[in-house]
Amino acid sequence: MPIPPYLRRIRDRIGHDLLLLPGVSAVVLNDTDQILLGKRSDNGEWSLIAGVLEPGEQPAEAILREIREETGVEAVIERLAGVALHPVTYPNGDQCHYLNTWFRCRAVGGEARVNDDESTDVGWFALDELPELSPYTRLRLETGLADGPAAWFAEPGRPHPALTFDLASSLALP
Repeated sequence: MPIPPYLRRIRDRIGHDLLLLPGVSAVVLNDTDQILLGKRSDNGEWSLIAGVLEPGEQPAEAILREIREETGVEAVIERLAGVALHPVTYPNGDQCHYLNTWFRCRAVGGEARVNDDESTDVGWFALDELPELSPYTRLRLETGLADGPAAWFAEPGRPHPALTFDLASSLALP
């Protein structure tokens, strides 16, 4: 997965030390309530469409950009679905904590396709035909599909097992 130039400059200065990064992801539904997923090029897992905010970008703008850039799908936001800190350690030793904001979105145009090098496959899935998903992806999917006006968040003092997922253990090293 390509690293944005501004993050590459930061990594060049601090090495593998911990970074706190703003991230976004989306539960994108089509008109038949299928879920849009992308198969990640870095670990081969199916996941929600996601990315990192660019400097000066609001989370809502970022997720609509990410959906369009990664899949060719145009979407609108229906609601804020959740927010949580998600730790990741990459195989090269880079450590990140992503403060992820996820949204429930509705597709309004475009055609789902692999649109960049962050995914090897993109597709729409019925809820009863989902591929294997990580606990963190399932948490975002379930909270994104839940009805209600409030966004999900990790309750103080009650760690959620899906938020301790370590990406390094699931990545195939070259």
